[in-house]
Amino acid sequence: MDLNGKKVLVFGSGISGEAAAVLLNRKGAYVVLYDGNEKLDAEKIKEKMPENVRVVLGAFPEKLLDGLDLTVMSPGVPTDLPIVEKMREKGIPVWGEIELAYVCGKGDVLAITGTNGKTTTTSLLGQIMKNYKDSVFVVGNIGNPYTSIVPETKEDTVIVAEMSSFQLETVHSFRPGVSAILNITPDHLNRHHTMDAYIAAKERIAENQTPEDFCVLNYEDSVLREFGEKIDAQVLYFSSRRKLNRGVYLDGKTIICHIDEPVAVCNTDELQILGTHNFENAMAAVAMAYAYGVPLDVIRKTLMEFTGVEHRIEFVSEKNGVAYYNDSKGTNPDAAIRGIQAMNRPTVLIGGGYDKESSYEEWIQAFDGKVKKLVLIGATREKIAQTAQSLGFTEIVMADTFEEAFEKCVEYAQPGDAVLLSPACASWGMFKNYEERGDKFKELVERL
Repeated sequence: MDLNGKKVLVFGSGISGEAAAVLLNRKGAYVVLYDGNEKLDAEKIKEKMPENVRVVLGAFPEKLLDGLDLTVMSPGVPTDLPIVEKMREKGIPVWGEIELAYVCGKGDVLAITGTNGKTTTTSLLGQIMKNYKDSVFVVGNIGNPYTSIVPETKEDTVIVAEMSSFQLETVHSFRPGVSAILNITPDHLNRHHTMDAYIAAKERIAENQTPEDFCVLNYEDSVLREFGEKIDAQVLYFSSRRKLNRGVYLDGKTIICHIDEPVAVCNTDELQILGTHNFENAMAAVAMAYAYGVPLDVIRKTLMEFTGVEHRIEFVSEKNGVAYYNDSKGTNPDAAIRGIQAMNRPTVLIGGGYDKESSYEEWIQAFDGKVKKLVLIGATREKIAQTAQSLGFTEIVMADTFEEAFEKCVEYAQPGDAVLLSPACASWGMFKNYEERGDKFKELVERL
């Protein structure tokens, strides 16, 4: 689509929406940036926009649909809103910010999705690619809008993109040369409503791929193993539990890459990231890089240098004999299970937050004698407490604020224990995002 002179509505004024509006303006489109939150400051938004971008807040004025050529959705905006359905009925294309960036940008795209591990895998793959090529951008759900870097892309650019299910809902022509789905467990059911819809959104990452492309999948995830049998892309599996005839797998403590012939990549003891889940993330990144053509020595060197990502089982400090870990990125039960599994000492755990309609049974069961006290906060605290008590775990403390929860952890933790922030819930309601929650935790630790 030639965007010059087109009337384009950007729906949602978050960082993705703002970046999309700037790109569209650059392409010569007449841009309206809309957000349903009337409490936002229109003047502050306008300060960040080119002069001729119009900003509209509050109730949606249907006259905006008149002569509209395209709508670009921010990932935080549900795609099943009545007004969005009306756009579709009128034949107005509804794209996501990712689709816009893909259509306007240049270079090769390596894209990663999954319920958990996306940010670690994307960061690691991004570092591998930066050690291999000059023009590399790491974008998407990791916090850097894809549209913001489009003007800098060239034919030899590599874009490493972390993709959420929200972003994948609105792709159309998006076709990564190498894609990956790391795992699928229940998440965001308040948005997708059913597990089938959530899975379908994740699987869209490969829908336009051809036999020239690669898709990396977790062999130990039954949904993905079945998915691998019906897609057009060449499938490379990774596994932490068994040897594979083709793919990347863990043999004892050795990561093996078996594409043409088995080759040892490195020993897990040489890595600076901990836990089987991180070894799986590393194997996915190895498979993607190798499929793209990165030499094994570049992959190996980067793997051994990589220190992990902030807010994901991040060691903060030891104070008075107590180790403090920030796993604020554990925003769903499956991610939080991995946080618990990484602990090797008695743990006081902060849990709870925004309700994404998750169930918490498996998370509580994963405590497995490690959690000595569960301090609960947020909208989900009663629901989690009831689940825990029904499973026989009664060492529960309620807190009204995050600061109070932290104070209770300090009170209950003894020398030799750990305090872990791994909430199994989103941060909304108390914080803007999980990063702000994790930063607050680290600030409180450093004050001790």
